[in-house]
Order: sequence, then structure tokens, then C-alpha cells
Amino acid sequence: MTMSAADLLRELESRGVRLHLVGGRLRVTAPRDTLTKELQDLLQLHRAAVVELLEAGAGARDGRIPPADRDGRLPLSFAQRRLWFLHKMDPDSADYNVSVQIQVLGELDLAALNAALGALVERHEVLRTRLVTADDGLPCQAVDAPSPIELACVDLSGEPMPWAAAEHLVAGDRAASFDLATGPLFRASLYRLTAEQHVLSICLHHVVADEWSVAIIRREIRQLYQAFRAGEESPLAPLPVQYADFAVWQRQWLSGEILDSQLGYWRDRLAGAPTLELPTDRPRPAVRSSAGNMIKFDIPEAVTAGLEDLSRRSGATMFMTLLTVYTLVLSRYSGQDDIVVGTPIANRNRAETEGLIGFFVNTLALRVDLSGDPTFEELLGRVRQTALDAYGHQDVPFEQLVDELVTERDRSRTPLFQVLFNYFPETALSDVPGGVVAKFDLRLVVGEDRGRLSAGVEYATALFDRAAVQRLVGHVLELLGAVAADGGRRLSALPLLSAAERAELVRWNETAAALPGAAGVHELIGGSDAVAVSAGGVELTYADLQDRSNQLARVLRAVGVGPESVVGVAVGPGVDAAVLIVAVWKAGGAYVPLDAGLPAARLVDMLGQARVSVVLGSSDLVDELPVGRLRTVVIDDPATEAWLSMMPAVPPSLTVRPDQVAYVMFTSGSTGRPKGVQVTHGGLLAYVTGVMDRL
Repeated sequence: MTMSAADLLRELESRGVRLHLVGGRLRVTAPRDTLTKELQDLLQLHRAAVVELLEAGAGARDGRIPPADRDGRLPLSFAQRRLWFLHKMDPDSADYNVSVQIQVLGELDLAALNAALGALVERHEVLRTRLVTADDGLPCQAVDAPSPIELACVDLSGEPMPWAAAEHLVAGDRAASFDLATGPLFRASLYRLTAEQHVLSICLHHVVADEWSVAIIRREIRQLYQAFRAGEESPLAPLPVQYADFAVWQRQWLSGEILDSQLGYWRDRLAGAPTLELPTDRPRPAVRSSAGNMIKFDIPEAVTAGLEDLSRRSGATMFMTLLTVYTLVLSRYSGQDDIVVGTPIANRNRAETEGLIGFFVNTLALRVDLSGDPTFEELLGRVRQTALDAYGHQDVPFEQLVDELVTERDRSRTPLFQVLFNYFPETALSDVPGGVVAKFDLRLVVGEDRGRLSAGVEYATALFDRAAVQRLVGHVLELLGAVAADGGRRLSALPLLSAAERAELVRWNETAAALPGAAGVHELIGGSDAVAVSAGGVELTYADLQDRSNQLARVLRAVGVGPESVVGVAVGPGVDAAVLIVAVWKAGGAYVPLDAGLPAARLVDMLGQARVSVVLGSSDLVDELPVGRLRTVVIDDPATEAWLSMMPAVPPSLTVRPDQVAYVMFTSGSTGRPKGVQVTHGGLLAYVTGVMDRL
């Protein structure tokens, strides 16, 4: 594998490997097992070029972040500006609260813990920052002076379930909104579970912290607490810059040609991107709700091993492989082969920001093309390239991208994409926030902890029922297993349904059923004295129906009706309708209902298409039909009545086959001309048998 130094930088960044110049020397930081020997060899091969790129600013983004002038206005970062705007629209919302819980084990040193929190807030200006509105109406950052922190400890040790009580209090704190202007945007509570077990709960607004910041908070609180408890000084080196310095620098750097180039990429990439239409359990509300829930699940170790092997062979990261599976599931559910998935990116591509608490995270819109039924490995290659290209243009804040690309706002959906994918290497899923608030229709979250994958699907409860999402989880697991076993199969050959679901589909489509020994529907009619037909105050017993239909069938045979002859039937509702239909069947014919109220041209067309040989019915309706030279049998004509009275009440000697036509029914004519549909005795027998079973 050969590549340019610039491509190598992007490849390393996609794998979480970061390169920095420290004192003129190249510094490499990487997650466990990410920097493979192959990449180390490439890094050594291109070492001089990489150093040159970093020095020129291609990797370090045009020099270091300088301290900002604190006498002037401190603007918001682009990300902060977006959340400030959303806060103005809904100031009571707690959707963007970030919650952190840290266990404190052993005998508690409250003074040391208070000092650790105070040192953390003093160290990171953003934790004592408010977002205020200047006289000209524009927002800016106001940094308050440090002040001591006095933690109040809530004793829950006497509760029957102290953990549950603590979780209830944490949930209440998470649901309490912040006022961005008055602050503070950082609050902490301490819960005592036992004498040697406490929980420190910290809640922040997202404008001052992201998920990367959560890891910094956990790490620095532990380091500071241990040092102060031992009577030592803070072990943490001074920060090179503060978040406000970054916000000032970002607005100066991301402008002109740099901004135009990056925006141009996203305009081209997202032009004509479709809206994802997933099947939902309820109609989408006019204004989207953030109420959510989460279903968590584990990915089997054998599947994880197969996915790791597939990723290595494909030159992809686990993030890329899992994202590819997710897009395939979404494609199957929506029937679309053009899918846009959002994914957060740390956006800390500079050494100065790596250890800084703040709102740096950006969101990328990854558009995946699944067309052409590629193999999974081919699709993974497409996703890999899409991700690398996006990483190379990650600096445009998502908020600015929305302003640039979204011309019409739809309050029922999130802009640009409606689903999100999160991957957290070296992070247990239990440490990943989520579940109560759903900012998107669906969010797949995967955490990797000591080589084991655990996941969760967060969903908007306004759209989806838990059972539907549970099925989706099963489909994700099924597809993960299939891909881990064989990534060379085409997308259409990869299973989505479990074995149980496939068996259920087979059961649903089992149409074989025991049918009665009759060949024609009329053979099912008995001859008892029970009432068979009742209409308009007139009743016919089964015996009466048999006798009258037998006599009429003999008359029809006499006028030429036989097997597969089509008889037009024109009769109003009443007992006579049953007699006429059964008589046609006993004569071996099929009937087609004729409505005298239809236009004459349509009736002529129906008579011709069905090849009607005889028209049967009452005089008031038959007289209205364009029968032309067709033979007619008018049941209320005195001559016909006399003829019927002379016929024996026994059926004609005739055998009817199951494949013989029983009736012809004309469609509504959506193509401009009605078409006749032939229904056989066998098909009608199956339907009647099913109806009788249900009734």
C-alpha cells in the first residue's frame, strides 16, 4: 500500500491516530492496536514529508492558536452559536444537558473532593462561562472569576435501594434546564450510598462540554482528588489555551478560501440528498418530539472477531465496518439505496485542544451509495472513501452547513439527516449517555471495551414502539453475524430476518387447506327445511332453494346453457338472486352480474368481452339492457313461469369441474376500459371454506 503523505495523515486520523510536532519532534498518539505495523512502516517511509506538512500547517491547521484579547468581545464558537439559538427558541429544554457520574470508593475526603472540583473549574474557563447577549443583540462569552465550591452530600445510605434513589435524583438533575445567560452552566452533587461508596454527579450544558470533555472531567477529577488527598500539588500541566481562545481563532481561520473550499465539497456531496423514509408505528408529528428510549444489546465475541478480521482485510476501521452494516439495515427498511447518516467527530485536530474541556464536537453527514447490488466488501470500500473524504473537510461546523444548504426548515425532522451513528473505542456502553432524550429518529451507539462490542439503539418514542425497535436490533445482529462470516456476498444475498422470522413467513404463506369433496360451489348446499335466504319479508328454505334452482337450471339447459357458457344475470336484491345464481351453476354455466343503470356502451362492451350467450333476470331490468339478438329468460314472464312449473325439481345430469368458471367480475376500469376477471369453482370453494371456518 502506497500513498501520499497527505493521504497518510487522513488515513491515520480516520483510525484515531494523531500526529503533532512537539519541540520539533514528531509525536504519535493512538488507540490500542490501531497503529499497525503496515501503517508504522508507511509513517517511517513518509516521515520527512509528514513533518514538513505539519510544519507547513496542513496537519496542524495553520499554526498554533494564539491567546485572545480578553479586553474585547469573546464570540461564541460556531457550535455554541447553534445551541444558543436553540435555547432561545426553547429556554426550558433540557435536551442538551450532559451528565457525568464518577464513583468515589473508600473513605471520603470531602475537603479534597471540593478542592478537586474547584481546581477543575479554575483550570477550565469554560466551566465558569455564561452566554450573554450584548447591547447589539449578538451573543458572546462572559467568563466569571473562580470561586470556591462547597459540595453538599446527600446521604442515601438509609434507603432500601440507595443506587435506585441516586439514579432518581440524577435523572431529576439531568432534567433541570440551565439559563445560559445567568449560569452557572456546571453543577455538581454528591450522593452517599455507604460509608465507603459515594457518587459524584456532574451536570453541564452542552455549550461548555462534549463527550470528549466527559473523559477529561473523569480523568482530571480523579487525578486532582488523589493528589489533594495525599497533600500534594496539582499534577496537571497548565493549559496552553482556553476555549474562548479557540472560539476567536476558529472564526478568524475558517473564512475566505478555506471556508469556500470546504463548503464547496459539502454542496457537491449533499446535492439532491434524499430524506430517509423509515416505516414508523405512528404518523410523524408536525413538531418533532425529543422523548426517547434505548434498547441495549451485546455483540457476540465471535462476531466481533469476524468484523475485526474483515476490517483489517479491507483496510477499514471498525467504525467504517459498523457504519456500513447500519446503512444496509436502513436501506432494507426504507427501500432506498441513497442513505445519509450523521456521525459526530471529535474535531480536536490540534494539540492545544486535546486536553481542553469545551464544545468542539462537529457532526458529519456521510452519504452512502448502495446502488448496483455490490458485495458488502465493495460497499465497505465506498463507505471508507466517503469517510476519508469527509474527514478531509470536517472543519465546517454542522450549524453553518445547515444554514448554507437547508433552504426550507421542517420542524418535524432534523436537517440533512434523521439518523445518527456513534462509535466509542475503549469505552463501555454504560459510560455512554443516551436513552432519555432522542435528538434523532434513530441512533445506533456502539462501544468497544477491552475488545468487546456492546451497542444500543436510541429511538424517538413519538415514532417507534419498543417492539419495533427490538425487531430492528435483531436484524442488526443478524446482519452483523452474516457479514462477519462472509463479507464477499452481495447485499441482496445477506439475510436480515432471523431463522424464527423466516419460519414465521413460511407459516403465514401456507395456503394448503383441506377442501370439501365438492367440485362446484352449489354442491355444498343442502336440502333441509332450515331458512337459507331471507329478504324483504320473503324466506326460502334450503329445500325450496334446491327445488326452484333445479327447475330453472333445466330451463337454462333447454335454451343452450352448458359448461362454461356465460349467462348475464340482471336481478334486484331478494331471494330470486340466490335462485338464479345457483341455477346457472347447476346448468354448468358461469354468471356475470349486469347493472341496468350502467351506460349502454359499457354494457355492450361487457356482454361482448364475456361472450354472454343468454341473459337471465326480471322483466323490469332485462328490458333496460342492450341485449340485441341475445336469448333472454325473463323469470317473471308468464310463459317462463308456466315452463318452470312443468320442469321436475331434480338437477340436470351434469358434472362440474373445479377449474370451471363460476362467475365473471368486471374491474372498475383504471386503464380506461373495464376488464373481466374469471373466478373458478375451485377458487370460490377455497374462499367459501375459509369463510366458513372463520365463522
